[in-house]
Amino acid sequence: MWAIVLTGPRRTEVVDSWAEPEPGRHDVVVAMSAVGLCGSDLGVHDGTRPTPALPWVPGHEGGGRIVAVGSAVRDRHVGQHVVVEPNYCCFSCSPCVRGMTSGCENRVSPGITVPGLLAERVAVPARFAWPLPDPVGSEVLACVEPFAVARSAVRRAGVVPGTDCLVVGAGSQGLLTCLSLLEAGARVFVTDPRADRVAVAERLGAEPVASGPDAADGRSFPFVFDTAGVPAAWETSAHRVATGGTVMVIGMSNEPVGLSTMELTRRQLQVRGSLIYDHPDDFAATVATAAGAAPRLAGLLRPGVPPWEAERAFAEARTAPGKSWIDLSGWGEDDR
Repeated sequence: MWAIVLTGPRRTEVVDSWAEPEPGRHDVVVAMSAVGLCGSDLGVHDGTRPTPALPWVPGHEGGGRIVAVGSAVRDRHVGQHVVVEPNYCCFSCSPCVRGMTSGCENRVSPGITVPGLLAERVAVPARFAWPLPDPVGSEVLACVEPFAVARSAVRRAGVVPGTDCLVVGAGSQGLLTCLSLLEAGARVFVTDPRADRVAVAERLGAEPVASGPDAADGRSFPFVFDTAGVPAAWETSAHRVATGGTVMVIGMSNEPVGLSTMELTRRQLQVRGSLIYDHPDDFAATVATAAGAAPRLAGLLRPGVPPWEAERAFAEARTAPGKSWIDLSGWGEDDR
């Protein structure tokens, strides 16, 4: 079976001898069509996010067509097009019992804790393979999962229509957050030091504001969504949020950021981290809107990259504006 495997830091190979998946009774086998790339994948690719073994199949954002079902599966069938919810919660730990599956203590994540989705076929627990109610292009399958991340952050923030919101960072997750806020009826502003990324956000309907905490306009916002998670972005987020406002932190970094308890208290700020989404409602809601959102999602997608050029896709994901993804529809076509 074909697969893209990581053999070392920033080294991938396409192989045709990867083991076929062994589905359990409650699994389905999905022939993958498209896989998106995000910051977590770049950490795996760099080696800064160690994997359990090498060689390793990365990738966790994507979907395809069901080609086999386990003996106990009754609500999925061969031929359905599905998107994978790549965070398999245990349903039994304390956070899961409370309904906060995003905090599952035993979460299994393709591409992170088990081999990922950049393979010709993968086995997925059936309850985490979501059939699409309406047809969408393969490229949309590459961004439904990160769209669910963005929509969940907007839900948790409690944004109401007409609210001014600032998105700090216009990488792919920032762009999806802009889309989610626009979907919620917010007036969306965006800032990023890179003009080409801001230009993509503008095409989606966001309005640009200057970068940096000392921007000349001095404007503040009741909601700020920090999608970068690095100290420079945090400086903007912390200074741009209005008194009594909320900073939703989506981006992650190991580097500490600064906010004194004096400032936190005097400005009466709320700072909340938003990690992935909660099963099943957040993902189900996103899948239900995928077809309607498809034209706008397509507006932030870069052209798909074939498996043979996976390294180019990873490089684009680091620097190029928009969402990078790998088109797996041509497996077996040796056009290298």
